[in-house]
Amino acid sequence: MQPDLKAGPDGPDVTVADRRWNRAVPYPARVVDRAARAALVATGCHGPVTVVLADDRTVARMNWRHRGRNKPTNVLTFEYPAAGGIWGGDIIIAFETVAREAQAAGRDMAAHLAHLVVHGVLHLAEYDHHHPGEAREMEMLEARILSGLGVANPWKPGRMVSRGARS
Repeated sequence: MQPDLKAGPDGPDVTVADRRWNRAVPYPARVVDRAARAALVATGCHGPVTVVLADDRTVARMNWRHRGRNKPTNVLTFEYPAAGGIWGGDIIIAFETVAREAQAAGRDMAAHLAHLVVHGVLHLAEYDHHHPGEAREMEMLEARILSGLGVANPWKPGRMVSRGARS
């Protein structure tokens, strides 16, 4: 059963904790808002979602503290414990890792950010990719959501350059 997640009436709560996001992505909070809303609509989930655009150091510290892995990762998700039927969660995204991945894949930074927000919301909605069948289902849903945002399918070879996440 999928949890009940929804962005508030004003959308997800977005914090740009590292100013480099503002230089690398025009209107990053708008990209996050559109991607989170699209993923929530696609999953039919409802509840509060917070997205923090951070740096590698912050994400590495959180990854160590909560997962025992002493390195940064592109995105971390933390589900809120269900209380009174309300679900939700936090999504934290690391600037340097995302910039490296976007450059290596030849992708627009805004498109990669949109993809990671969608990915994070799907994790909050209890989608996972530990097994091949789960991974394929999650990838297909990500591609469908991203297509609606004007972002190329990140899972198709040769399709890594995207039109970007429209704001």
